[in-house]
Amino acid sequence: MKLFCLLTLFFTLTIQAQFQINGIVTDSNNKPLPFATITTSDNNNTITDVDGKFNVTPSSNVTTFAVSYIGFETKIITILSNKKFYLVSLSQKTDNLNEVVISNENPALAILRQVIANKNSNNPQKKLSSFEYKTYNKLIVTANPDSIDGRIDSSAAYKDFNKKKINIDSSDYKFKEIISKQHLFQTEKVSQYQFKDKKLKETVLGTKMAGFKQPVYEVLAFNLQSISIYDPKYELFETKYQNPIADNALKDYNYKLLDTVAIKGRNTYMIYFKNKQKRKSSGLEGVLYIDQENYAIAKAVMRIKGVLDISGIHEFTYVPNEKIWFQSNTTFKIVKGKNNDDIKILGGTIQFDGDVDDAFSTRKKSASDFTYLLSESNNFDIHYNTEDPIKNPSLYMEVKEDAAKKPESFWNEYRKESLDLKGQKTYQLLDSISIKKRIENRLRLGRKIINGYVPLGPIDLDLKKIISYNNYEGFRLGVGGITNDRFSKSFRIEGYTAYGTKDGIFKYNIGSGVLLDKTTNTWLNGSYTDDVREIASTVFAVDKRVFKIYDPRPINISTFYKYISWKANVQTKIIPKTEAIFELARTYVEPKFDYMFNLHGQLYSSYIMTTAMASIVWTPFSDVMQTPNGRTESDKRFPRFTFQYTQSLPNVLQNDFTFGKIDFKTEYEKKYLNGQKTSLLFQGGYAIGDVPITHLYNTMPNNLTKETIVQRITFAGRNSFETMYFNEFFSSQYVFFQVKHGFDRITILKKVRPVLVVVTRMAWGNMEHPEQHIGPAYKTLNKGYFESGIELNRIFKGFGLGGFYRYGPNQLPKVEDNIAVKISYVLDLGL
Repeated sequence: MKLFCLLTLFFTLTIQAQFQINGIVTDSNNKPLPFATITTSDNNNTITDVDGKFNVTPSSNVTTFAVSYIGFETKIITILSNKKFYLVSLSQKTDNLNEVVISNENPALAILRQVIANKNSNNPQKKLSSFEYKTYNKLIVTANPDSIDGRIDSSAAYKDFNKKKINIDSSDYKFKEIISKQHLFQTEKVSQYQFKDKKLKETVLGTKMAGFKQPVYEVLAFNLQSISIYDPKYELFETKYQNPIADNALKDYNYKLLDTVAIKGRNTYMIYFKNKQKRKSSGLEGVLYIDQENYAIAKAVMRIKGVLDISGIHEFTYVPNEKIWFQSNTTFKIVKGKNNDDIKILGGTIQFDGDVDDAFSTRKKSASDFTYLLSESNNFDIHYNTEDPIKNPSLYMEVKEDAAKKPESFWNEYRKESLDLKGQKTYQLLDSISIKKRIENRLRLGRKIINGYVPLGPIDLDLKKIISYNNYEGFRLGVGGITNDRFSKSFRIEGYTAYGTKDGIFKYNIGSGVLLDKTTNTWLNGSYTDDVREIASTVFAVDKRVFKIYDPRPINISTFYKYISWKANVQTKIIPKTEAIFELARTYVEPKFDYMFNLHGQLYSSYIMTTAMASIVWTPFSDVMQTPNGRTESDKRFPRFTFQYTQSLPNVLQNDFTFGKIDFKTEYEKKYLNGQKTSLLFQGGYAIGDVPITHLYNTMPNNLTKETIVQRITFAGRNSFETMYFNEFFSSQYVFFQVKHGFDRITILKKVRPVLVVVTRMAWGNMEHPEQHIGPAYKTLNKGYFESGIELNRIFKGFGLGGFYRYGPNQLPKVEDNIAVKISYVLDLGL
């Protein structure tokens, strides 16, 4: 959701200067010199990128800049008022460069070993017991109007040969007119950072977002770049890479000593690094400025380059009293990359023309080629070894209630520079455009649709309830919804009704909730339901609702039970990094298949269950954000743990059975730097006491009882046994383990790039008191169940194909009966 919101702002707000100089630095053979040092006459430094390109915004009194590179003669360039592009060619020094040799090895490696060895003594989060500071951040999406050809295209496209009508292409002209007056997007933020007891918390004191009365909290929590340069994994644009100063980084990166540069009066080594692998997605490249005395990072430039060219710059100030370099400024930038691929996002295409020399693949550059995102942060009011405690330290970010309501005097106090006329017009124009085009409403609509709802006035219509299919009800046609904030922010009503075309019965639900505490998202709910449910299915009450255009697995299910249930529950996030539901329920159950439950000689064809249930999900490694609207998980991390305990209440509201059920689930995902991903799922359940088969475990089968493989082809489930037949196994205790490994996308054709996934699943189970269950024939999982398979997902238009094989103790005699072929579908929003 965060990525959806930021990219929506980045690429769809293009509805609509400072003096800059740029150029390229090359050697005498016209070969670009990456990371050459550009120093203006007022002693501001920058460096060229990997292609030798540079961009500088000098102050008005700067008249020259120097270009230097180790082993080459330094050149002084005079800045001319009418010149904006400079091609600088450096000559190699005539005298031989005596390279420093340390222990007969690359000097950069010796320096990096010292950096790694001294990390803990140079990392503020390791050396200092506590600190706090404030940060002013400004993020803009804009373009340099001087780079855009503002002429109206003289070429004509004839639309009607009789009337000789023509269409003049003036899109770039209009874009240049707009970008000369305003930015495409702009947001400001003032935060207080506090570090203590190895925890860092951000409190957003003020936020201002062009076009939005209320901030988009997902954008505030978006991880553009790592806060600390010393993290083992460095993060750029929510993607983690091996840090070039990580403990084992020397085996992954090549290093080169480029130069020695003075920063804030201290001498530093300038070291270039690049990942050893050829793949662009494998790692970072950039420059580290390393203090020659204590081997601390004094400045860092981190960069990845692909379809987008993304860079993060960290600048530090040396603090003599603490003998440490403390971060003072960070810069994050996204520009067009060296690639000729286009980016598809939410049905639209962002075109990027690459820098490759291919006359057949290039096209005329459009205005979007010059669009870039720039985020700059300045730290101030820094205090070291503070004694003040951190309020709610388990929260990663907290947004103050009045953060979006700060007056202009607040912003004038914290801005490093006054907002220029272009920035002022950006707020004015985007606010008016946002109202005119209802951008906030459209973003709100997008959020709703992703979660499976369409707002209709004060009610959100539930898309999942409109139509579905299963073998018991046939087509299930219905309508459902829940009231939204336009109805009430502290009270809600929800419900649905549905009709099965095969069983000919109406089902319905009605419920309501009252908000007890907005801060902790605590609700008191009650509901009444008359519906049907798959037998022996495991449902965790705290599992998030997942919206799918279709839900494939229930299509093949034919064994259900009817239930009429009264429920009351409390759901809350009062404990950070958890969400819990505590529920009381009275349920009437009537199996809709041939089944009787035998309890001490008494046969039950229907029964009543009165239960108490506690369900909790714990995400100890996720980041939690506190907003004025409540708590939300801002960064989903693994592992995640889910626990659920259900206990029947004897002699309460005519309860028939005494039992308890313990269910648990652990999920883990690991994303690799090469685009691959491993997913692990461990799940189990234990039923104690007298439990009917309707409430035991079936371990998620998803295979039809048909003669041939072709007849059994259906849609694949998410975590189901694709070769296990429905109602084949039942258990009162079970454990389930699944391993999935997805490889990076394989390019067959430009539009055919499937994802190869290998899957292995296994389960063990046991059935206690099998004599209690009269009717269905089934097997148990005492010897275990095993299947493995290969999925080729997203072959074309989201559709894929998978094959699975059943083996081990429960393998069937006929080979073809152990094989399942499944169709998969992944809805790709381009995120």
